[in-house]
Amino acid sequence: MSGDNGQFSVEHLQKMMEGVRLFNQGKFWECHEELEDHWLADMGDDARYVYWVVIQVATALYHHRDGNLAGAKGMLNKAKEKILQCEKRHVESDIMNKFLSWKRFKKLVREVPDEPTLENFSQLIEFRFSDPDKWGPHLKKLES
Repeated sequence: MSGDNGQFSVEHLQKMMEGVRLFNQGKFWECHEELEDHWLADMGDDARYVYWVVIQVATALYHHRDGNLAGAKGMLNKAKEKILQCEKRHVESDIMNKFLSWKRFKKLVREVPDEPTLENFSQLIEFRFSDPDKWGPHLKKLES
């Protein structure tokens, strides 16, 4: 179920493919719903914190789009806490950086102030993960 010592693995990335597609399409609530199933199924696997971060960021952006600053702020601040858990639990892997642009994603999340305005989300809402439809050949190399 998990990579080495709970690190994010190819298997985790494959589970995220549809959620990432939805996020990239700006379908933030649908992304949340898709990834929540995997988050619930992977109890006991520290890599689930990655799903959790993306779920909470997607939910924050869903609230942002509706002009709900309180909801966006609350979810984004929770996502920042989950990023810290990913770091503390040594979940992050090269796979995340290569396929999810994780370092850039984290930077954009952290750049939103704890007491933001809606405008503070402008760069984050433009962020897109790398296209999952282009992961295939690279994933096959990692699996072998």
